[in-house]
Amino acid sequence: MQNELWHRSLFVDGQFRRPAGDLTIDVRDKATNQVFDTAGLADLADVDEAVESAAAAQRDWAQRTYAERAAVLRQVAAVLADRAPFFRELLIRETGCIGGKADYEIGAATSELHEAAGLASRPVGEVLPSNHAGRFSVSDRVPVGVVGVMTPWNFPLVLGMRVIAPALALGNAVVLKPSPETPISGGLAIAELFTAAGAPAGIFQVVPGEEKVGRRLVEHPAVPMIHFTGSTKVGREIAAVAGGLLKKVSLELGGNNALIVLDDADLEQATMIGAWSSFHYQGQTCITAGRHIVQREIADAYVARLAARADAITVGDPRDETVGIGPMINPRQQARAQEMLDEAVAAGARVVTTGSAAEPFFRPAVVVDVTRQMRLWTEEIFAPIAPVLAVDSDAEALEVANDSGYGLVDSVLTADLARGLAIARSLSAGMVHLNDATPQDEALAPFGGIGQSGLGGRAGGDSNLDEFTERRWMTVAAGPAHYPY
Repeated sequence: MQNELWHRSLFVDGQFRRPAGDLTIDVRDKATNQVFDTAGLADLADVDEAVESAAAAQRDWAQRTYAERAAVLRQVAAVLADRAPFFRELLIRETGCIGGKADYEIGAATSELHEAAGLASRPVGEVLPSNHAGRFSVSDRVPVGVVGVMTPWNFPLVLGMRVIAPALALGNAVVLKPSPETPISGGLAIAELFTAAGAPAGIFQVVPGEEKVGRRLVEHPAVPMIHFTGSTKVGREIAAVAGGLLKKVSLELGGNNALIVLDDADLEQATMIGAWSSFHYQGQTCITAGRHIVQREIADAYVARLAARADAITVGDPRDETVGIGPMINPRQQARAQEMLDEAVAAGARVVTTGSAAEPFFRPAVVVDVTRQMRLWTEEIFAPIAPVLAVDSDAEALEVANDSGYGLVDSVLTADLARGLAIARSLSAGMVHLNDATPQDEALAPFGGIGQSGLGGRAGGDSNLDEFTERRWMTVAAGPAHYPY
């Protein structure tokens, strides 16, 4: 599957080229550990060149008509549709996902491009009243400039496009540092889409790299905005640096999301939603349900049916279309999840599913007798583990759900909509779903969290106007102005 176009390369100033230090990183099939390609690794000189090129290109790009910018994004969407089979195989191999998840990513990324194309022509100004006779006063929006973007490995194509597309639509340039786990599907293959679509050189740059590359991007004086999607720990570090530089920052961070199951919920529906919420893509998403809060009257039945669903999932190489869960992203993530599970069991928790598979695979686990002090309950797990805690009332369910520093997404399952809405309205989360799974995303919806789950604005729809532009006030005097001196 090696591609000579980007093999051992970066993407700078519209060209695939070798890194200045000629450093590389092997790209491995997550199920087999076989190397199938090699990407370039940027150093600081590469970052500086990419930013300089982006800053120069952005000035012209911002002057293009909205129709020109929209046409580029629509053409990228068309190229992506043509190359969907390639991206499907790439995502399966590079991220370890099943085919259905890869299909979702391709479709969602295409939707982001089309929605962003429409964003380019959205009205961005308003006429303001003025207390000065004859003054014409308006408010409009201007591009931020160069947006430094750092994306994660779990949904590299769509989480990249969710930022790249609207930022470009609104006249910005983008310098992207994809995760070292997914430098191709999260960066270099995206760059090739823009090249094939005829995008102007320089408006989009890709510099795969390690921590020092991300830090240079955050600190660079010609990058006025940083958008980061990833862990809360790294998000805090970025916020500290960006804050010291008075730089605009948008952080989409982790979550420890609650799935509340009330005693009147349909158990078949609830356990289907619960299984999908915790086990899809090996539990490796920020919107996975990490806490199942179930009312005591139905807790035993819920656990039994959820465990049966978990045990029925086929775990293995995702190139096999019968597989429901593929490999963990790397041994470090697998070891961390196993450690958290072992700690909980040592403290009295019980695993009620059949057991785990050998590395790199991790069988889905349902865990009971957890306490609110266990790391398995308090921290983001990022593995296919479903801890279940029984509660005695709606009020207790709400209190337990809100007892978290995170605030990304929660779900409430019930047959009584009024009852569910009463809880939903009191949940401390940026997103709440009633009678549906925690993993939801639409290009038009304001996606994002509060607390430890996010800082900045929201992704999606009109929220992108606030993310990737600055408001500007402009006045025009009707005649000569007169002041005391």
